[in-house]
Amino acid sequence: MNGMVQTLFRPTRRALLTAAAAVALFASGPAHAADPIKIGFSMALSGGLAANGKAALLAMQMWQEKVNAAGGLLGRQVQLVHYDDQSNPNTVPGIYTKLIDVDKVDLLVSPYGTNLMAPAMPIVMQKGFTYMGLFGVGVNDQFNYDRYFQIMPMGPKSAETIPDAFFAVAKTLNPAPKSVAIVGADAEFGKVNADSARKIAKEMGLKIVYDRSYPPSTVDFAPIVRAVQASQPDLVFLASYPTDTVGITRSIHEIGLKTRLIGGGPVGLQFAAIKTQLGPLINNMLGYELYVPAPTVKFPGIEEFVAAYQAKAVGQGVDPLGLYVPPFIYAAMEVMGQAVTKTGSLDQKALAKTLHDNTFTTVVGDVKFAPNGEWEKPRVLMVQYRNIVGNGLDQFRKPDPYVILYPPQFKTGDVKEPFQSK
Repeated sequence: MNGMVQTLFRPTRRALLTAAAAVALFASGPAHAADPIKIGFSMALSGGLAANGKAALLAMQMWQEKVNAAGGLLGRQVQLVHYDDQSNPNTVPGIYTKLIDVDKVDLLVSPYGTNLMAPAMPIVMQKGFTYMGLFGVGVNDQFNYDRYFQIMPMGPKSAETIPDAFFAVAKTLNPAPKSVAIVGADAEFGKVNADSARKIAKEMGLKIVYDRSYPPSTVDFAPIVRAVQASQPDLVFLASYPTDTVGITRSIHEIGLKTRLIGGGPVGLQFAAIKTQLGPLINNMLGYELYVPAPTVKFPGIEEFVAAYQAKAVGQGVDPLGLYVPPFIYAAMEVMGQAVTKTGSLDQKALAKTLHDNTFTTVVGDVKFAPNGEWEKPRVLMVQYRNIVGNGLDQFRKPDPYVILYPPQFKTGDVKEPFQSK
């Protein structure tokens, strides 16, 4: 009887192995759950895009601190794994390969800007990662990747958004404008916006009296501005990069250009450094913005975020205003965090489906993505700069310098014309 009892209760080798595996699984569970969720990306911390890259990183770190203080995601802390891409697209493929294969990140975010986002796409697609893009224009047009998403509010047809807004304002002029000059840099942003401006102008029946691009190396814009002046256009559409914007604006005032409306797509007017450098020279110009401190765009949490960012930005060599890049980078991270929580896992296919199927509440308002990963509806603001006195920074923290002309739901005033340089 005793032998039978011993036989009945003697564990077999298979039972022992099963029990050992269960114990090992149980023991490894809590350790794995305690591992941080790694979010990988490259960022321009040196080179030409460093000011924006550093501002973007600061916004991401602010989100990380807030999330971790609240317990993290899925019960795990969040770790940002990032490398300096030096504002150089050639460094990006190697960085993203390392993030995936060596660092074993769980989630991917893009570098800052169109030219650096695109080089990572083939690697991201090969590995099947969901990809949150930071300030790119038309990056997914050639890839059609269903796990690509982008936080800049350009809408499904991102190349047309800025010219659309500019010419929507032009349509309100009385009498209607009859002619336009188109000036853009001979580089990606300038080309796509000039192409769209040309298309819209023809649809409006406008005569294109000047249509020229200039090399990115251009430093003397006086001949271009004189040629525009000689063509006597009603409208002047600009698609310039930051350094060009400064040069063109100064030439406009030195030559005394007179037209009804000028601006549209000058990159750089969104940044504190150029706002303060040019000061009153940008009065009555039109420029695109994504957020300004106006009463019509008070999204829940946006003012608190900007105040917190500005306090942290002191002495860090980043944009001290933080109205352009930081809120949307922070919103991108909010979207990623909410998607992980809603999905309940880090499965890339499931995350992409969650991102496609849901609307996300962020500091820049509600975000809903179109099938191509861009915002379902564009929300670029076309503003006219006014009331700028001197070159002080604090005036740009207030609503006074910005009159929102478009879109209608955010409008704070009517366009003022003609533009006359002083």
